[in-house]
Amino acid sequence: MTATSTTPSVHPLTTRAPSGSSGRGRRTLPRTALTAIAPAVWGTTYVVTTELLPPGHPMFAALLRALPAGLIALAVTRTLPRGSWWGKAAVLGVLNIGLFLPLLFTAAERLPGGVAGTLAAAQPMIVAVLAVAVLRQRLSGRRLLWGLVGVLGVGLVVIGPSAALDVVGVAAGLGSAATMALGITLTKRWGRPEGVSPLALTGWQLTSGGLFLLPLTLLFEGAPPAVDGRAALGYLWLGLIGGLLTYALWFRGITSLPVTNVAVLGLLSPLVAAIFGAMVLDQTLGPVQLVGFALALASIVAGQLPDRRPAPARS
Repeated sequence: MTATSTTPSVHPLTTRAPSGSSGRGRRTLPRTALTAIAPAVWGTTYVVTTELLPPGHPMFAALLRALPAGLIALAVTRTLPRGSWWGKAAVLGVLNIGLFLPLLFTAAERLPGGVAGTLAAAQPMIVAVLAVAVLRQRLSGRRLLWGLVGVLGVGLVVIGPSAALDVVGVAAGLGSAATMALGITLTKRWGRPEGVSPLALTGWQLTSGGLFLLPLTLLFEGAPPAVDGRAALGYLWLGLIGGLLTYALWFRGITSLPVTNVAVLGLLSPLVAAIFGAMVLDQTLGPVQLVGFALALASIVAGQLPDRRPAPARS
């Protein structure tokens, strides 16, 4: 086994629809559904952060979400990177975990969940642009259009008239979307080493991201907060379910599905956050929110459809 080689079947660099794409789409539906579990579970982050975790410690929350889960994955798989994958795993871990998570928790603490979710919804459009530069894919106007529809839909669902804007929170929300978008795109470009399981790849990234966060957490937040039973439950949920399980599904989906198809699934996160807000926090969903749900779901479905090939020129 060499960690620098990749399996061709899990590293497609094109979004063009091959012949028989409808049958292939049906075959990839189960994998798409499994991948969608990840952003759906991440939608619980907002309510868990605000209702269970001690406030003012976003980096500590990110650290506990990443490092213990990464070490568990390494212990289970007993697989370490080789060759150039030491550097690649470090880069992906910093982008997908080490930078993304503290920015996400900072946005969740400083902004209403709706505003943070709407900023995160820009991720599919960023991925569509990065796919041109990094993956050499053609720019898809259709995907950009549906990306805008998705942002509009999420905005209608989660932003209320009293939504407040915080400069640091807005910067953190946009930064989390950008870092995750770049991480997704590079994960797609580099694929997965042959013979390495999705759980092992997840363990590399969670561990490297957690090690990146460890000194920064001590530097900026000092001693960890007191952890009571509610906080322990929240950290366990974010680490084992929202970290280890969902990231394994997410990275498996990135390496086996078109990258733009995976990115648009991220819209599920703010939608689930809104549903939990209604269920747990007694927030209401009126007609405007229902219209937003319909638009966001339409964007997700449209994002799974292959781009049409240009019609061949007639002689």
